Amino acid sequence: MNHVYLDHNATTPLDERVLDAMLPYLKAQYGNASSRHELGTVARKAVNAAREQVAALVRVQPSQVVFTSGGTEANNLFVKGAAGYLKPAQVAISAIEHPCVAKPAQELGRQGWKLRKLAVTPDGQIDLDDVAAALTQPTGIVSVMLANNETGVIQDVAAVAERARAARAWVHTDAVQALGKIEVDFGALNVHAMTVSGHKIYGPKGAGALVVDKRIELKPLIAGGGHEHGMRSGTENVPAIVGFGAAAEIASARGAGLSERLGALRARLETGLHEAGAVIFGERAPRISNTTYFAFSHIDGETLVVELDKLGYAVAAGAACSSASTEPSATLIAMGVDPELARGAVRLSLGIQNTPAEVEGFVRAVQSLVKRLKGLTAMAV
Repeated sequence: MNHVYLDHNATTPLDERVLDAMLPYLKAQYGNASSRHELGTVARKAVNAAREQVAALVRVQPSQVVFTSGGTEANNLFVKGAAGYLKPAQVAISAIEHPCVAKPAQELGRQGWKLRKLAVTPDGQIDLDDVAAALTQPTGIVSVMLANNETGVIQDVAAVAERARAARAWVHTDAVQALGKIEVDFGALNVHAMTVSGHKIYGPKGAGALVVDKRIELKPLIAGGGHEHGMRSGTENVPAIVGFGAAAEIASARGAGLSERLGALRARLETGLHEAGAVIFGERAPRISNTTYFAFSHIDGETLVVELDKLGYAVAAGAACSSASTEPSATLIAMGVDPELARGAVRLSLGIQNTPAEVEGFVRAVQSLVKRLKGLTAMAV
């Protein structure tokens, strides 16, 4: 069965143009970018070109881009790397951060830091009053994601950064889900560091980056040969980095057209979900245009995902990183959603290849499925 793929926030298919850019570095141009012979020089030039492509997408200087193995490593590099240079104080993160920010922040609690989780509104937006309240305490690190990976809600990172800088804290944003979907301008966000990743923008897995304000210093997580300006030792994954660069250039050229098209598809999708009785989380807040997060009362999210998979639709019960957990979404709990309803949460995330016909087919499938599942529930009662 050919599945209709509706899980692009988990990962995206590789763009054929990206694959074409990568292939030479998987075959003939296999040199180590740190070697001084011709093969190494070719690899180094390819890495430098990719650095320029990623930098251009987020409007920074190439020297600010530190390549990593992905978003998780980049987030850890900032949180732990900043803590390595700062005196222990408060680390403030939003209550809806991805685990690869939340868990290293929790680890700092065992190193003399005080963890403070910033509240969000019922619509899933950061509560700026709570940010202000938190910053009355000495704070070293603040991290607030730009677009939530589950709800798609866009956060006012610039407003958070303004307050954090006034409190002399270092501020970071995880922009992994925002990149390629909305304009991401490092300078306009006013942060000290930002995380991005290749496989969310039709690039390869295994390549991400931490974009850094050069006026701050971070303690590297990985010591060794001093690669990436000493920030991330280890032989560069040249094919993946090249692919990340190509994907960034394509995303930059694509502009806002894709976002507008996916927004129209989502509007039809959400009309159909409402007709079936769904609750859509964060729908009144600004969101990235491809994402909808919903639940039906008294229908388990995992059951819905499995049944939709049988019908040929690939969707997610929350974030891919937490798909093995039976606990309700921490994001939804932070938004004040009833835990029983939260356990029914399902995320759809549209992508470049999705069509109106696929959306119409999904709407019909989910409406029929929900009617059947609610009928079974009623019989059981």
